[in-house]
Amino acid sequence: MHQKKLTIPDLRNRKNGTPIAEITAYDYPWAKAADAAGIDVVLVGDSLGMVVLGYPDTVSVTMEEMIHHTKAVVRGVERALVITDMPFGSYNSSIPAAINNATRILKEGRADAVKIEGGVTMAPTVAAIVNAGIPVQGHIGLTPQTATSLGGFKVQGKSAQAARQLLEDARALEEAGCFSIVLEAIPAPLAEHITREISIPTIGIGAGPGCDGQVLVIHDLVGMYDRFTPKFVKQYIKINGPVIEALAQYKAEVENRVFPTEAHSFSMKPEEMDKLLRLY
Repeated sequence: MHQKKLTIPDLRNRKNGTPIAEITAYDYPWAKAADAAGIDVVLVGDSLGMVVLGYPDTVSVTMEEMIHHTKAVVRGVERALVITDMPFGSYNSSIPAAINNATRILKEGRADAVKIEGGVTMAPTVAAIVNAGIPVQGHIGLTPQTATSLGGFKVQGKSAQAARQLLEDARALEEAGCFSIVLEAIPAPLAEHITREISIPTIGIGAGPGCDGQVLVIHDLVGMYDRFTPKFVKQYIKINGPVIEALAQYKAEVENRVFPTEAHSFSMKPEEMDKLLRLY
């Protein structure tokens, strides 16, 4: 059954309304599952570098990889809005490069919008991309692409001065034209304050319940990625163990010739097999 596609205005209208459910996914099967569950936004995150491609960080991810995975996700959804991360180096070298790369994500990947990390310093770039007709979701707080300069994967905005900077970042992104902002790993009271202070939806990840929506990586949510589980992740099911058990059982059955059985095999008429043997 065809579902009505969500739009940017639909999400903006959810400010102070029904919270937005956003999920990070990287391929057709998971995107299809998210869409079937009624998820509002599927983010093709550059975390695919770590979760799917096995890189040590997100910095290694390329534009080609982001576009490749975006295409797969787009094919899996009807209703959800698809947003794609602009990878490190694709928008922070120059504004013309940023517009060009954002355009590629929409034209080649068929995403609905892009996401960019950074606050005040990135606001001019965001404004230029928005003015080029490309919707942008902002991202402040813990920004994984620049986590090293932030002192690692740590909670941001814990002091009054740091909290004020994040509020200024949020306001700058709002003014630049972002339609929503991801708030990652910041204290819940600060996230709630920022949410009240700006007119666009906030999407929290490790930012408490006071945001206009939440986002989690789908592999974290279902317990499929066991390298690291952040404090803010709730695992609604843990499938990694059962999957490994199923694979181990498959291996044992293959080795012991238990699988495949006749039920998993195709037959042919005995006379046709006889004809084949007479050909020798």
